[in-house]
Amino acid sequence: MLSEKILEIDPFLKPYISDIRLRNQNYLTTKKRLLEKGQKISSFANGHHYFGFHKQKNGWIYREWAPNAKKIALIGEFNQWNRTSHLLKNIGDGVWEIQLTDEDQLVHGSKVRIEITTENDKFERIPTYCKRVVQKKETVDFDGQVWDPPQPFEWTDQEFKRPQDEPVLIYESHVGMAGIKEGISSFQEYIETVLPRVKELGYNTIQLMAIAEHPYYGSFGYQVSNFFAVSSKFGTPEDLKLLIDTAHSLGISVLLDIVHSHSATNVVEGLAQFDGTETQYFHAGDRGTHPEWGSKLFNYGKTEVIHFLLSNVKYWLEEYHFDGFRFDAVTSMLYHHHGLGVSFDHYDKYFSINTDTEALTYLQLAAEVAKEVAPDCILIAEDMSGMPGMCLPIDIGGIGFDYRLGMGVPDFWIKTLKNTSDYDWNLGSIWYELNQRRPQEKVVGYCESHDQALVGDKTIMFRLADQEMYWKMDVFSQSDIIDRAIALHKMIRLITCTCAGEGYLNFMGNEFGHPEWIDFPSPDNNWSYSKARRRWDLAEDTNLRYRFLQSFDHAMIELVKENNLLATSSELLLHHEDHKLLAYQKGEFVFIYNFHPVEQHTVNLQIDATKAKLILHSDWQEFGGYLDSTNEQKPLVASSTQFSIPINRRSVAVYKI
Repeated sequence: MLSEKILEIDPFLKPYISDIRLRNQNYLTTKKRLLEKGQKISSFANGHHYFGFHKQKNGWIYREWAPNAKKIALIGEFNQWNRTSHLLKNIGDGVWEIQLTDEDQLVHGSKVRIEITTENDKFERIPTYCKRVVQKKETVDFDGQVWDPPQPFEWTDQEFKRPQDEPVLIYESHVGMAGIKEGISSFQEYIETVLPRVKELGYNTIQLMAIAEHPYYGSFGYQVSNFFAVSSKFGTPEDLKLLIDTAHSLGISVLLDIVHSHSATNVVEGLAQFDGTETQYFHAGDRGTHPEWGSKLFNYGKTEVIHFLLSNVKYWLEEYHFDGFRFDAVTSMLYHHHGLGVSFDHYDKYFSINTDTEALTYLQLAAEVAKEVAPDCILIAEDMSGMPGMCLPIDIGGIGFDYRLGMGVPDFWIKTLKNTSDYDWNLGSIWYELNQRRPQEKVVGYCESHDQALVGDKTIMFRLADQEMYWKMDVFSQSDIIDRAIALHKMIRLITCTCAGEGYLNFMGNEFGHPEWIDFPSPDNNWSYSKARRRWDLAEDTNLRYRFLQSFDHAMIELVKENNLLATSSELLLHHEDHKLLAYQKGEFVFIYNFHPVEQHTVNLQIDATKAKLILHSDWQEFGGYLDSTNEQKPLVASSTQFSIPINRRSVAVYKI
């Protein structure tokens, strides 16, 4: 039996005890249905070891699940795409199998498909467990590729172990747009260009997007067709392994942005209508199609679907040594309405008929599989609803994740920047938004991610500076707009990083205020890659101000990492709405903000600050300000319990006391 301790942690859940009990019961009932007595859930999640292509002593064995098929033929380069020479055998329960000898000439790298014949139709598909899928030259079509290199990849990361007490500092990354060139960058280019930057900036984790194969590049990787295949756009599976192995050698953990919330509608290279039916992997009718994305929605109550997805979780951990996952679109999974147009302002909206209980149970099982395979792995849920218990252990009524993304914070900053002059910012609202969290549930805080950088939206820096970025970001120009943008960019990031969660996330390039938006090639932009890349050169140009923002971000990450500040609670010391002053303490560190657009103020705090030392100031010259950080900064201390310090407009100072 599972406990109901979650009700003690969050007493507001007590009226919903029946829903918590249903959550627990569904989890136990589903495990009982799936597992043999004494079997672990990770032992159940072995589809990738059974299905697909597997090298044998003298040849290969290939298996596929296609219950609606009447005949299946394996076709490919090895048999000149012959549709009659290599027929699979139906071995029961919708599973088909064929054994090939070395004489069949199936080798590593062979391009393959299968031809499925049903009662009324005949069509080609790519095997579901293919580890590599490649696009045909000059067409939109794809082929599967048998992938089992004669020389297995040699890992060197045996000694790597992520410190369990170290909060995650995530550098969210898209490999394809990680280079300066106008085109798709590779895993190798990411190793050479981005990993050294991540190490230098101080982030301890990278989160890789768009890794599973997706036919449409502009989907940002969120329309997955082949769940076990590494996107061939960026390189080979071994290239990805080298990236992860190299990251581990630098002390950097690697998370996979995993998409189990929906699937591409592509037929030949996807799961949609794989065996000719709508319901092999997905719900039927309207329930099987996302009303906004048009993608296919999994049937999380079906044993074979659970098996497929859980095996996928285990596969990425085993085969590629990922250190965990960011589960995409969890809100869409959790609710029948997918969270569309819903404001989660009352506990009623989390439970009863609103909840897709089968999806919730699947998330619990996925968390359990991941922790059994890799006990130290990191699990992050992209859930904007704030589902109670998302980041609490399963055995006390939770769902089992480690962190939830603090998605309300970037929305708050966008709304604030878009609708309110900083003369009118409400610091009380800022403090509340950054510090509200469910009890004992950890959050990854952030002020912007890739979502805010996409075309149609704006990054914080672009929203603050707009077109002035095109003309006034050089060190020789004078611009009040740019000065304001740089000042607020630093302040917003520091207060978000130190207050909004127990972890922190930044999308690559945003640390230096990367200009403009992300726009993938499409007919609308004449298939241009000019805005689907990262202009690292801007942050390295000493004649431009981007380097000041990058230097500040580096100092900020170093501060919170070296002093474990994200694991330290914040205590509000001062809030003066008229003067736009805010001060708080985290352990030995005091953060003092003056958000006022015009006036300098003196902050008086009743704390023991006789040994106070200024360790960070947003107005230091290396951050684009006017103060010389090499000069000793002495606070004005009136007594052992009175801390008094002047602070300039739009600036933040951090003291160690």
